[in-house]
Amino acid sequence: MYDLASKCSVLLAKDFVHNAFTVILNEETRNSRSLYVEMNQTVISIYPRLKTSKMYNLSFMEENCQVLDKSLENSTMNSRQGTNKIEISDQKGVSVSCDFQYDLCTVTLAGWHHGISAGLFGTNDNEAGNEWMVPNGSFTDNVQEFTQSWQVNKCSLVPKKEKPCPITAKQNICKVFFEEPHSLLR
Repeated sequence: MYDLASKCSVLLAKDFVHNAFTVILNEETRNSRSLYVEMNQTVISIYPRLKTSKMYNLSFMEENCQVLDKSLENSTMNSRQGTNKIEISDQKGVSVSCDFQYDLCTVTLAGWHHGISAGLFGTNDNEAGNEWMVPNGSFTDNVQEFTQSWQVNKCSLVPKKEKPCPITAKQNICKVFFEEPHSLLR
């Protein structure tokens, strides 16, 4: 157990063999966090502090980003949302559950995923000696190095002082699509 010192989005767990699932902890505005869960071409963004979630299917997205609200009836993923809890699972043994009341999320993997995942949650192979593996396959015992190695966006703990460029209309649209905390395309 360790404190996550990073203020950046980090990869918690990913299936690097079959690409069956990805779980990312995203930093949002005002020290809020969201959980990005991808499995079976479906993405769920969970916002524990807001007690909400958003779901969309990647296979329905077109190049012009116009189609986002298609039905998920044919999805091979199950989701249940109660008053204070959301659970997401698939037929391959991946399950993500968030309890909004306690701000607690769990990721459970079936034996089929033994030893094929990596991230801040470790290697999932019951070997204590390789839990602190970084993406290049080497190991570290430094929490900050371990955390920074699994960052998924270009982010640093020290803000850079750069002269801002003028924002064009197209850049503004891209910013709304890809950088706003509640954008489906983030």
